[in-house]
Amino acid sequence: MSKLRTGYTTGACSAAAAKAAAMIMAGKNHAPDEVAITLGSGGGVKTVLPIADYSVFDNGARASVIKDSGDDPDITNGSRIVVDLFWEKDGDIVFEAGEGVGMVTKAGLSIKKGEPAINPGPRKMIAEAVREITGRPVRVRISIPGGEELAQKTFNPKLGVIGGLSILGTTGIVRPFSNEAVREAIICLLDVAVAGGYTDIVLTPGNIGAKAAGRYFNVAGEQIVEAGNEWGYVIEKAVDRNVRRLLLVGHPGKLAKLAMGQWNTHSKHSKSAAPYIAEVAKGEMGFTTVESETVEGIFEAMEPEKRKRLSDLIAIKIVGAVNEKSGGEIETSVALVNMKSELIGSKLWSGPWIK
Repeated sequence: MSKLRTGYTTGACSAAAAKAAAMIMAGKNHAPDEVAITLGSGGGVKTVLPIADYSVFDNGARASVIKDSGDDPDITNGSRIVVDLFWEKDGDIVFEAGEGVGMVTKAGLSIKKGEPAINPGPRKMIAEAVREITGRPVRVRISIPGGEELAQKTFNPKLGVIGGLSILGTTGIVRPFSNEAVREAIICLLDVAVAGGYTDIVLTPGNIGAKAAGRYFNVAGEQIVEAGNEWGYVIEKAVDRNVRRLLLVGHPGKLAKLAMGQWNTHSKHSKSAAPYIAEVAKGEMGFTTVESETVEGIFEAMEPEKRKRLSDLIAIKIVGAVNEKSGGEIETSVALVNMKSELIGSKLWSGPWIK
């Protein structure tokens, strides 16, 4: 199998486009076909990106780069990253959101409320790229045509980034199937919740758990953080942020893996929970479950009373595993739901969750 190809972040593309526009404005190159930028990974590593097109106007210039995400299934792959650069009379470098780039409307992110959603890493790369060409004050406007529609498929609306995508990237490089961006987005959700004054947080694998959390428990939308498969990482970060209570709501096919000591629940990194649940049923409750490759199949075939007893026991075991993972720093409750978001079992401590 051939090696997967890396790509470039929206931040790296923006830096390249900004440098090209600066070169045109400063008379360094009327029409650069490509530019070299210093990546944010440290060590002064440079890379060369092609410039898709450019134009000149009275007080500035425009250049664009077509984002190439390599072999990563990035939602912005193939998008046009456009930078308009303008001379300013004073100051340093000012950033502005153009079409398809969002604005931050909530506290808790790395960019202040009211600022364009251009993260610190990209801002640094862009500033360094521009300052290689000119020391004059400039305004940098970044646009991604179609970005507002694409943003609806991301975490941005939940994070309070409105009107488009974020300009992202710490290193400038997109590594295929890396979970770095996923982790960053999840922690942003956690930080927004904490900044909103919440110390009691709901963690779910995804939509099924989030829907059930709203149905059965007294929680606000901002308290719900979709952890995906990154349970160990998110719990550690919750401890760091002094979260007081956690409520885990999700399908036992995912959450039972935590009781098995599997803190990344992606199928590539963990085993099925079905054999474990069958073993608990037989070894600790004395009954045999149906043979099924899925946890849903096991529970669906049970009598309601047995299903409730087994689900409650699995929930207790999950609580114990999370308590051990957090060092006992966070009070943890667990609610297990089926694929229809219906509650099938739980271990709940008294507190703010109960309606």
